[in-house]
Amino acid sequence: MCFDLDSVPPIPSIEGGAVDHSDLELEAADGTRFAAFAALPEEAGDVGVVIIPDVRGLYRFYEELALRFAERGIAAVAIDFYGRTAGVAKRGEDFDYPEHRAQTTLEGVQADVRAGVDWLRDQGIGSIFTVGFCFGGRHSWLAAAAGHGLKGAVGFYGMPAGDSPNPIERAPEMEAPILALQGGADQHITAEHNAAFDEALTAAGVEHEVFAYPGAPHSFFDRKQDEFADASEDAWIRTLAFIERYE
Repeated sequence: MCFDLDSVPPIPSIEGGAVDHSDLELEAADGTRFAAFAALPEEAGDVGVVIIPDVRGLYRFYEELALRFAERGIAAVAIDFYGRTAGVAKRGEDFDYPEHRAQTTLEGVQADVRAGVDWLRDQGIGSIFTVGFCFGGRHSWLAAAAGHGLKGAVGFYGMPAGDSPNPIERAPEMEAPILALQGGADQHITAEHNAAFDEALTAAGVEHEVFAYPGAPHSFFDRKQDEFADASEDAWIRTLAFIERYE
């Protein structure tokens, strides 16, 4: 499963944390316009993240996540990768995402990621990371091999194998450190997949950490998943530490 539409990030907001946030329309190099949500910290800094959602595209969970990053001094822009087929309007619970997911391409998603990277650079941000979930986790790692000039790429329960080109195959082309945060009890992404990704990154000389939380399922990073609160807290700490280490 991926997140329910009423899911929220398992990260406490910072009391009194002031951020500037807004809905955006960005334009990819191929002319596609797509929706995005940006959150900037009150005090300008040099670090930012492009958030790549799960298969449902941009919705509240990722807008909230962008705010949590900004409260901690990290500029964030969450992108939607369905602009080519679904337009830029807000979508309801009846959105037929499988139909649109089937029409995505690696080139299209990475063009949208690049537009997010460029938007952050236009705000004066120099150290840029990607952070993705599920479908977005896979594309976050692939972004490290797409020439975006990233400082690092974080993926939560992304599939490193499967359809080609995949992150395992692209490991030799990756130009930034990788953090993979996986569910140890994920029924689809197995320990063998994670081990193969770890081995490929090691062989390619890419700095990385592939970590699986014992007993945690796919999409454990959710406030509604009370029993995995410790895993969620640790994953957030690891994400912030990774960004601080490589910024």
